[in-house]
Amino acid sequence: MTEAGARLRWQLGRVVEVVDETAQVRSLVLDVPAWAGHRPGQHVDVRLTAEDGYQAQRSYSIASAPEDGYLVLTVQRLPDGEVSTYLHDELGVDDRLELRGPIGGYFVWDAAGETPTQLIAGGSGVVPFRAMLRHRSATGSATPVRLLYSARSFEDLIYRDELMRLAAYEEIDIKLALTRAWPERWHGHRGRIDRPLLQTAGWSPERSPASFVCGPSGFVEAVADHLVALGHPAPLIRTERFGPTG
Repeated sequence: MTEAGARLRWQLGRVVEVVDETAQVRSLVLDVPAWAGHRPGQHVDVRLTAEDGYQAQRSYSIASAPEDGYLVLTVQRLPDGEVSTYLHDELGVDDRLELRGPIGGYFVWDAAGETPTQLIAGGSGVVPFRAMLRHRSATGSATPVRLLYSARSFEDLIYRDELMRLAAYEEIDIKLALTRAWPERWHGHRGRIDRPLLQTAGWSPERSPASFVCGPSGFVEAVADHLVALGHPAPLIRTERFGPTG
């Protein structure tokens, strides 16, 4: 079977751990014996099949680095999401999940490059960036990276503890923005990631950084427009968008 054929073949992954990231977000740690590897920023398709043959399929970004021992998918529970609801309420340790991938070659990041990189996330748009940040750490890359991450509240920050450790002990600049509620002594940004924040916390256009933007459609469109208005060339801006997440 060719490499492309292997990526498009459905296979089973066994759940070895479930991690509650926030009240509405959980990570599924999967053992996928036939997994051929992936690049940071890629995603997989997940397929559920009911006893009557009905099938539902969704795509989820990969949250783990290529160097991690397991494949990790981080899923936000959506109010009317038939797949996300099942993954939150029914799927448990030792259950099997049908998936195929990795998929995608556009929204990927190479730790071997030297181009300054800014990762701009809204809500669960931070998921593929976790894979990129972990890949950077695993490879010992010295590529300058900045993460701007927007969530509704401090409790809604996905991977909060891991991001705090990265900010404290590694050369990764992390800026957090809370849009609806914040702790009493919050010193971060209050409000959405807007043009002034991008201008002060992001890389200057003169450094020709690579920009990755991921989140809900409205968030992605607004941030991309701000970046272009600030002088960032459109070809250096890569975007990935999905349904509402906050």
